[in-house]
Amino acid sequence: MLQLLKTPIGRLRILGFFEGISLIVLVFIAVPLKYWAGEPMLVKVVGPVHGLLFTLFVLVTLSAGVTYRWKFSEISWKVLLACVIPFGTFYIDKHILASEQAVRENSPN
Repeated sequence: MLQLLKTPIGRLRILGFFEGISLIVLVFIAVPLKYWAGEPMLVKVVGPVHGLLFTLFVLVTLSAGVTYRWKFSEISWKVLLACVIPFGTFYIDKHILASEQAVRENSPN
């Protein structure tokens, strides 16, 4: 886990995990509780946390894109799109970010 914090992609992967969890909790637990059970408290707590994580995810994605010179048309837009789709951050972590990180770790820099 600490090894992931040392690289921009690693930080993006960790942040994506937490952003994905917050979106799932918000969409599948907090919002239904608000509208079906009349309990808005969880939305008031999870909503701002998710908003912060979402904003950080976008900023870290753009930062990693600049650092690694990702072409927006190839990688960055997919990563940014994934953060608005439930379970999307988990998909891009497995199919895009893990392989990008492996390539970066194995390249001689």
